[in-house]
Amino acid sequence: MLFLVTIAAVLSTFLGGLFAFKFRDKLHLVLGFSAGAVIGVAFFDLLPEALELSSGKYEIGFVTTVVAGGFILYMILDRLISLHSHHEDHCGNENHRGVLGAGSLSIHSFLDGLAIGLSFKVSVSVGVVVALAVLAHDFSDGINTIGLILKNGGSKKKAFLWLAVDALAPVFGVITSLLLSIEQESLGLILAIFCGFFFYIGASDLLPESHHNHPTHWTTLLSILGIVFIYAVIHFAAF
Repeated sequence: MLFLVTIAAVLSTFLGGLFAFKFRDKLHLVLGFSAGAVIGVAFFDLLPEALELSSGKYEIGFVTTVVAGGFILYMILDRLISLHSHHEDHCGNENHRGVLGAGSLSIHSFLDGLAIGLSFKVSVSVGVVVALAVLAHDFSDGINTIGLILKNGGSKKKAFLWLAVDALAPVFGVITSLLLSIEQESLGLILAIFCGFFFYIGASDLLPESHHNHPTHWTTLLSILGIVFIYAVIHFAAF
C-alpha cells in the first residue's frame, strides 16, 4: 500500500507539471490558479496539520508565531535575492527567485512523503487519509513548480528538472520515514514554517504576477477556484 501511494504521489506531481507545460501560453491563468492553490494548501492543509500535530506540546499562539516566522524568513530570503545585482543581473536574479520557490516546494514534497510514511506507522486508515490529502495537492505542486520557474525566466528544461526533483522528493521522504522516528510535535513546527513560506509565495509572488499586464477578472476567478479546489479535495479526503 505504501509503495503504491508513493508512486501515485510521483505521478500526480508530474501530471500537474505537464498540465502547466501544455498551457504555457496561458501561464497567467495557471499562475492565478497556482496562487489560489498555494494559499489554499497553507490555510486548509499545512496550518491545520501543524496545529494538530503540535497540540500536545505547544500552544496555538506559539505555532502561529512559527508560521509568521516562516513568512518573515522567506520574505528576507526573497528580498536579499531581489536586492542582489538588481539592475545589472535582473534575469539571473529572477531565476534565483524561481529556484528558491521551486526548492521550497520540493522540500515540502519531501515532508509530504515523510508525513505519509509516518502516518502509515500509526495505522493504515490514518495513512490513507493523509495520503489522499497529499495526492490532492501534489497535482497543484507540479503546476506551481513549473509556474514558478517559467514565471521567473527559467527555461523549459530547467522547469522540467525541478519538476522531476519535486516529483521524486516524496519518495525520499517515505524512505526517510522508514529509517527515522520524528516526534510529531517537531513535524508540526516544520509544517508551520512551510505554511508561512506558502503564504508568502502565494500572496506576495504568484498572485501579483498573475495579474501583471493581464485582465484581473479571469485571474481572480482562477485564484478563487484554486482555493476552492484545495478546500474541496482536502475536505472530502478527510471523510
